[in-house]
Amino acid sequence: MTTAVVLGIGNILNRDEGVGVRAVESLREQIGEPDGIDLIDGGVLGLELLPIVESTPRLLILDAVDAGREPGTVIELAGEDIPQYTKVKMSQHQVTFQEVLALAGMRDSLPPELRLIGVQPADLSIGIEMSSEVAAAVPEIVRRATTVLATWT
Repeated sequence: MTTAVVLGIGNILNRDEGVGVRAVESLREQIGEPDGIDLIDGGVLGLELLPIVESTPRLLILDAVDAGREPGTVIELAGEDIPQYTKVKMSQHQVTFQEVLALAGMRDSLPPELRLIGVQPADLSIGIEMSSEVAAAVPEIVRRATTVLATWT
């Protein structure tokens, strides 16, 4: 039975945008697949992630977060502090993960425990290598994720 989900989201083809996916890969290398905890590469699945969000009591999101900070700054948010809507879209068809959270909220099915650990991106251009600032932050994201998971078990 799943008691928690760690969801790495982002597009690995847009440099720092893929940090959530890279961080969940790094977390998996460190802790394996613990009983009751699903480590998921959510990539850019958008609305397809709604059933995952709605079915877990604890959700930890790993992602790039534009908070206007210095590139590489690790950011932690919880519950209502996590933005659930964005006005910026790459296309009119794009559903952002923030909107997935908003939809789950409208349906009263947000996880009771919701956390986000992210990092301020430096470079969102096309490419598969993360910037040095963001790559250097991945161990800190993983460390913080491990700490959150320890409080949930």
